[in-house]
Amino acid sequence: MDESEAPNSEVQLEKHIELPLLFLYKERRKMALTVYADRIVNGIDFEEVGIEINKRQQLTLEFQEINSMMRVPAIVDGRLKLFESHAIMIYLACAFPGIADHCGAGLCTDICCLSMSYHDSVAIVLSGYVLNSTHGPALGLPLNPEAAAKSEKLLSASLAKIESFWLKGSGRFLLGSTQPSIADLSLVCEIMQLELVDEKDRERILGPHKGVMEWIDDTKNATRPHFDEVHSVLFKVKQKLQSQRAVAETGKNVLPSKI
Repeated sequence: MDESEAPNSEVQLEKHIELPLLFLYKERRKMALTVYADRIVNGIDFEEVGIEINKRQQLTLEFQEINSMMRVPAIVDGRLKLFESHAIMIYLACAFPGIADHCGAGLCTDICCLSMSYHDSVAIVLSGYVLNSTHGPALGLPLNPEAAAKSEKLLSASLAKIESFWLKGSGRFLLGSTQPSIADLSLVCEIMQLELVDEKDRERILGPHKGVMEWIDDTKNATRPHFDEVHSVLFKVKQKLQSQRAVAETGKNVLPSKI
């Protein structure tokens, strides 16, 4: 790789040592979204460093000094170098004053366990469904309807569990909380992947789970305008995919010429 393409991490560490450095995907996608949302919702001041995956900046020696696993997101705060999104969010909650109890160190054990474990299973199933039903060709992979159907079945079961167990209580958020926690933000950011699939498919999956849909809307509303800012790239991709589907559908409906 040309040196000009590599992230200038060492310079930034020296120049901005007074602020923690938060390394994110340049496009702010997938798991990095949750950390970014947690940061801006809670008003934590950071120097943001965009890592361009398509330029393989995460593989440079400079970034390997930050995260030897060569994955994003990651954080540098003084001597601390930390990666994995949930570990970062828990650190932010404990290390920075002024974080609301429902987002910070006052989180109950059940919320932390949900955020770190149940989230991962939902994320894997969601990624499999979106990849095999919609997004595969963009990555050079064929669509796989059979695999998508299996993922959809697992996803529906996960949503039913969220609705029947995790959303039971007097509050509007997980475990009956009256305010959104890291777990709410984390899970809703993952479920937002469904914005990329065809609207009729999204409705078929989410439609039977009214409680989940209300919870998603409540989490969005509680964290706006930051939530919309974080997902701005996703919404642009959604519009592009919708336009492509509309063009493809129009082509199907055009009658062949008799000439």
